[in-house]
Amino acid sequence: MVDSNTFTYILTGISILLLAGIVASKASDKLGVPALLLFLIIGMLAGSEGLGGIQFDYPEVAQALGIIALAFILFAGGLDTKFNDIKPVIGKGIVLSTLGVVITALTVGLFASYIMGVSPIEGLLLGAIVSSTDAAAVFAVLRSKKVRLKNQLKPLLELESGSNDPMAVFLTTGLIAIIAGKNMQMASLIPQLLIQISIGALTGYVLGKIMAFVINKLHLEYEGLYTVFTISFVLLCYGATDLLSGNAFLAVYIAGLIIGNSEIIHKKSILHFHDGLAWLMQITMFVALGLQVFPSQLLPIAATGLLMSAFLMLVGRPLSVFATLAFSRFAFKEKVMVSWIGLRGAVPIILATFPLVAGIPNAHMIFNVVFFIVCTSALLQGTSIPFLAKRLGLDAPLVEKRIVKPYFESKIKEKLVEISILPGSTMAGKRIVDLNVPQSVIFALVNREDEMFVPSGGTVLNVGDRILVASNANDTYIQSLRKMAEQPENYKKN
Repeated sequence: MVDSNTFTYILTGISILLLAGIVASKASDKLGVPALLLFLIIGMLAGSEGLGGIQFDYPEVAQALGIIALAFILFAGGLDTKFNDIKPVIGKGIVLSTLGVVITALTVGLFASYIMGVSPIEGLLLGAIVSSTDAAAVFAVLRSKKVRLKNQLKPLLELESGSNDPMAVFLTTGLIAIIAGKNMQMASLIPQLLIQISIGALTGYVLGKIMAFVINKLHLEYEGLYTVFTISFVLLCYGATDLLSGNAFLAVYIAGLIIGNSEIIHKKSILHFHDGLAWLMQITMFVALGLQVFPSQLLPIAATGLLMSAFLMLVGRPLSVFATLAFSRFAFKEKVMVSWIGLRGAVPIILATFPLVAGIPNAHMIFNVVFFIVCTSALLQGTSIPFLAKRLGLDAPLVEKRIVKPYFESKIKEKLVEISILPGSTMAGKRIVDLNVPQSVIFALVNREDEMFVPSGGTVLNVGDRILVASNANDTYIQSLRKMAEQPENYKKN
């Protein structure tokens, strides 16, 4: 039993850690450092070897928190992903998030076996753990520096980061089963992978469709209950898929993708809620994982960690990107950018707890090396991404969105869409009347250099303009208008 005073101390400690995480997220914008790194540092400072002195050595708890948090983070990522944006790169993204993960795991695993003196299978386990990326952290850095990636780099990275985690989870759990002697062979992983992906994709799609349908038919009296419903459905989606032996993380992401691209009631409140919930999950997860780390154990493996991190950034990741995108239309400099944006984040550290829980030999060393790799990746790659984007000429000014507040938008029956005119857009320099605007579409407002005005047919549009467009039906025109505004003229040349 926990007495009341102890319980109060626990609640106070949790609130302080969460507040520290919120402050850290603000500091990350100023410093240009991924927030995940600061969250981890907070956990380490609060741990048994830090200022907080909190005794926390419970890998099972850290793993459970990480799995739950990752499910909601992936669901929120699916909600925010526009299918029309990723559609042109869906083939490349899937290859990069599957075959690319395997190539990274193999190359890093073999190098780890040679450098660390572990068995090849243990080296492959480490390679699998660090094989997935966290592009969400990258976009946070780009936003803080007011930089936006050109062409189709952003949708490609969004798709990859949302869909490559299931492959890394599968490889990690499969290799752990082989090491633990559960009568599994490497050859048996391939058919098992296909089965898990098929079940996960199908379950996520079906449950996503059911969820969208039920939301529109529920007619709940209180709007807040819809977010409670989505929380329940995310947990159901994960649990049901896992019981069916499918890839639950893939199912959750696809369910979010389906719902985010469906017309549902109270959609904006649901999106805002899950965005906030994803932040809460990230802070909780990273702080808990930071508590699990003992800084004194990092020093002995610092040299090894640096070598592994350097190999991953300079060899493993570029090799997987250039191999999987070899026949794509991406230019050389774009492949270089994608290679360098292979930032490691939440998933590797969560997966590093799996060997600890399974009691795999060298599990503590693997966990510490993975933690070191994630920290150095966030620090070195995360801080240099804006510079590299500008150096390669792949940066464009970040255009702030939201001309009107959600409250006002909710009072308008028509569908409101905000469109930003980027450099190189075919709309720049044209009059609105020249855009063949149908009667069902209205150009309601233009924000130009922070000054708003109601445009007329003769208004000439400029680069940097943000346009509020109202439409009651014509989504096809809106999509073509967005492509004209946000995709440069020289896109096809790349």
